[in-house]
Amino acid sequence: MCDHHHLRSPAPVGIVDHVSSLSENFAELVETEDYADITLVVDGAKFRSHKVILAARSDFFRALLYGGMKESQPGTTEIELQDTPATAFASLLKYIYTGRMNLIEIQEENLLDILSLSHRFGFVELESAISDYLKAILNIRNVCHIYDLANIYSLTSLCNVCKDYMDRNAQEVLGSESFLSLSQASMRDLISRDSFCAPEIEIFRAVCNWAEHNKGQDPTPILEVVRLQLMEMHELLNVVRDTGLVSSDSILDAIKIQTESRDMDLKYRGFQVMEENVATIRLGATVIRGEMKTALLDGDTQNYDLDRGFTRHPIDGNNGHGIVIKLGQPYIINTIKLLLWDKDMRSYSYYVEISMDDKDYDRVIDHTSYLCRSWQKLHFPSRVVKFIKVVGTHNTVNRVFHLVSFECYYSSRPFHLDRGLVVPTENVATIKNSALVIEGVSRTRNALINGNTRSYDWDSGYTCHQLGSGAICIQLAQPYILSTMRLLLWDCDDRSYSFYIEVSTDQLKWTQIVDKHHEACKSWQTFAFDPLPVTFIRIVGTHNTANEVFHCVHFESPADTAVGNLINSVATVSGPPNSPRLGQVQQGPAYPILDMERGQSVSGSSSTSSLSESHLNAAQGALNVPPYYGPPPVLHSQQQQPHFLQPSPPQGLGDPLQPMGHYAGHMLQQQDVPEADRVDTH
Repeated sequence: MCDHHHLRSPAPVGIVDHVSSLSENFAELVETEDYADITLVVDGAKFRSHKVILAARSDFFRALLYGGMKESQPGTTEIELQDTPATAFASLLKYIYTGRMNLIEIQEENLLDILSLSHRFGFVELESAISDYLKAILNIRNVCHIYDLANIYSLTSLCNVCKDYMDRNAQEVLGSESFLSLSQASMRDLISRDSFCAPEIEIFRAVCNWAEHNKGQDPTPILEVVRLQLMEMHELLNVVRDTGLVSSDSILDAIKIQTESRDMDLKYRGFQVMEENVATIRLGATVIRGEMKTALLDGDTQNYDLDRGFTRHPIDGNNGHGIVIKLGQPYIINTIKLLLWDKDMRSYSYYVEISMDDKDYDRVIDHTSYLCRSWQKLHFPSRVVKFIKVVGTHNTVNRVFHLVSFECYYSSRPFHLDRGLVVPTENVATIKNSALVIEGVSRTRNALINGNTRSYDWDSGYTCHQLGSGAICIQLAQPYILSTMRLLLWDCDDRSYSFYIEVSTDQLKWTQIVDKHHEACKSWQTFAFDPLPVTFIRIVGTHNTANEVFHCVHFESPADTAVGNLINSVATVSGPPNSPRLGQVQQGPAYPILDMERGQSVSGSSSTSSLSESHLNAAQGALNVPPYYGPPPVLHSQQQQPHFLQPSPPQGLGDPLQPMGHYAGHMLQQQDVPEADRVDTH
């Protein structure tokens, strides 16, 4: 016996893998034609093959050779394949036998033929591999040919890559020779896209050249998607009319649209860059209106304070001029991200408008009726934009609007809007999403929304308030349309709670969406209700079977329904519960509040007693709570705008259960507020 050891790729012990040898042996069958039983005639060339191998590798050949067709009749030894290039078929036949093909060694024109044959004969894996390779070698010379073929064979992924490439290089593509070889359908599909951005007169001239080069085809369907209304008057009269390809009525209609329509109603073209901020200095964006312009687009979202790192405009007497960003060129965008100055508890109201000429503006975001803070992620239907204007209408601290950062881009991620507001699919009551707990007592700032639902005990990991005094209140960064929420009640023993939940957009009018006054609730609670705009969520405990404090470990909205095993209570609310609280404006604050303009604690009515009980009551007795050293309470005018109000720490609450002022009202130290607000510039 011989003992030859061939060099092979290592395989696990007990596994025999000689596929490489099998491929080599089958390749020899192609070269030697041994045991061949069928001859394929392709473009005059003859290829000796084996029926069983062809049938095993391709559904097309299985049907042809064994499916009862004429070619499968006994005695048939030769079959002619029509419309099949011989060179491409030779490469394909070798692939059929070996499963291998070196695409780099094949000329481009043959590669396109092989792609066509792989689609025709059903070699899906080869078709995909060639498509991926073609994506990597796209250039001005070949992109039109590849795009046409991808359209014919409905290769969606390859087609999209080609269109993206042509969008980025529109003017070069229009001037290329391969552009003239596009089919009518591919041509129309290409130039009808908003993202195929080039001067309209150049697009028109390229279509005229195509019509001249393809005299047998009607250019009318293509000319229908040329946007005559985007051309200058002299171009319509001196260029378009002289070609005779466009009727006088069409030219007059274009002139009428130009003169009678708003500029933002015209169907502009713009560049579409996926998931990339186009409001950057690198891409030519500039701030053309606003004070301290240089800070807005510098990309620094960390180093800002009372004096630097932001762009601003006065809210009064600004006449809607706001802060205006000019992009380097027209872009298609559907998402804007703003960072409002957030080094204290202040909130802002604002709106965003877009324009192509800095004269006619369309409002795409209107948050003038909402209180917003920190990061804003705004979505709207895709628009072509050259100018973006952000106008502040309210600041809860002073009369200046401050913007730290601005980004805009086109997002391919799906989003849903209702009443102009985002309908989120993931929890937005998180620190990451700039939500804030503005009332409640906890050892750790924002413990309620930090996402930790496991690390809590008798002493920490929860947020609470004294029954009959105050509440737990969360402010979202921006208004959302919400319809579900979930919370985790403290459940380290067998106690149960009663409570209700209200929501608001302005802290004036509260709508009760959950009423658990008369129910004993434990652990996880999930609620569904009719969708409505929400910025503030107020959770008010009404009963605890163990003591006089309401404790909540975690809050989220919308609810994460994937964690169904944690949910022991799901309430579906078809509408706000039948309650006298519904839709009513509260006549006075039900809990202490903080006048952020004066830096003073004010109170309409509420107890100033400390938390006399906690979870530790059951084991250790009452906590010794040091007094709260905040600003003294003062009488607050009922005529004062409630927009200026933010919750303040209940007096008498302190370590070890720190007052809510520690994590809410004291984010901006009290002594800093007057100094900051004495300066009108901030």
